[in-house]
Amino acid sequence: MIQTRNHPKFYLALVVFSLVGQVAWVMENMYLNVFIYKMFHASAQQISLMVASSAVAATVTTLLMGALSDKLGKRKIFICGGYIAWGISILAFALIRTEWIGALNLCITLTILLDCVMTFFGSSANDAAFNAWLTDATDDTNRGKIEGINAMMPLVAILVVFGGFMSLNQDLQESWTVIFCVIGAIVLALGVAGFFLIEERTVRSEENQNYFANIFYGFRPSVIRANLPLYGTLLALALFNISIQIFMPYLILYYQISLGMEDYVLIFAPAIIAAAVFTGLYGKVFDQKGFRFAILPTLGLLAVGYVGLYFFRDTAMVFLSSLVMMCGYLGTGAMLGAQIRCVTPVKKAGMFQGLRIIGQVLIPGVIGPAVGAAILSGAEMVANSDGTESFVPNENIFLGALVALVITFA
Repeated sequence: MIQTRNHPKFYLALVVFSLVGQVAWVMENMYLNVFIYKMFHASAQQISLMVASSAVAATVTTLLMGALSDKLGKRKIFICGGYIAWGISILAFALIRTEWIGALNLCITLTILLDCVMTFFGSSANDAAFNAWLTDATDDTNRGKIEGINAMMPLVAILVVFGGFMSLNQDLQESWTVIFCVIGAIVLALGVAGFFLIEERTVRSEENQNYFANIFYGFRPSVIRANLPLYGTLLALALFNISIQIFMPYLILYYQISLGMEDYVLIFAPAIIAAAVFTGLYGKVFDQKGFRFAILPTLGLLAVGYVGLYFFRDTAMVFLSSLVMMCGYLGTGAMLGAQIRCVTPVKKAGMFQGLRIIGQVLIPGVIGPAVGAAILSGAEMVANSDGTESFVPNENIFLGALVALVITFA
């Protein structure tokens, strides 16, 4: 089989939009947790509520906007307009300050609400439109390769965000103002640039006559029966991401607070780069050998990484375990993502993005952090300078993640 080749402009759009989108999601899924923990002393339950609320907002948005982009046969306007609004909403987080608002709980509530608003714009642009655009632009001969590049971006984004802002004191409001303004401005600028960079791929769905019916297209029993491989992969995606979400909202806090690694960015930068390279190369295994052959090794790597992070606390072994865990995490995500694109019905990619978000975001975002918060309910507490207390994440989150992963193996 001759592999389909894409224009260099396509790869430029893939890399910059995927990377900047993941930078924004890193800010939301990891940095925002640190923000409300450091600035407003949020509890594990409040962090869990924020992640779950964002997951619900992402799912509803993707269902609505994915079907709409299919009906209109347009992706570009949703991507570019969404990135512009996404950037503006990120800038707005700089306005949430205790000296202006007062009560800590009110600041936490406003952060959660604004997170949902930001998620609406981000999911419209990235989850609904950009992912559908990628599905439209690829086929069975190159999806492993393309998804390998796409899946490596979350760790590259972690490196960019934490490396770029590592010199800032996260205990100061001014530092967070800089973070929100820089990331927001970059996302907004890329939205404008996208009008010149993205090539529209008009793909009209055969089912585009009734928009509201198309929103629920993927829930029809007849559609499920006709696409069992897709729904089986979505189930595996949900189980895998539950495992990830048990520990991910608390990972940076675990490095910083529990292990005392204030310079963790310098320690883990090589691991992040190595895992990203591994994922980019490993995508070719999917193209050459298929999904079943490619998925099991990456699940095994993830399990080994969990075991190491549970047992080890010294820097060298934590680094090695994190490297293995990151390779397994990104590799598994890439294999599942590529398989979903392969078994998604042609010309209906937008309508199925909502189902993908249910498996990737909603179910894991509600269940995973809640399990993690339950695991940490009896965690050690430390006193803050203002008289409040904060929890200390512990290694049990990796044990919980391992249990969820074992179910995924089945």
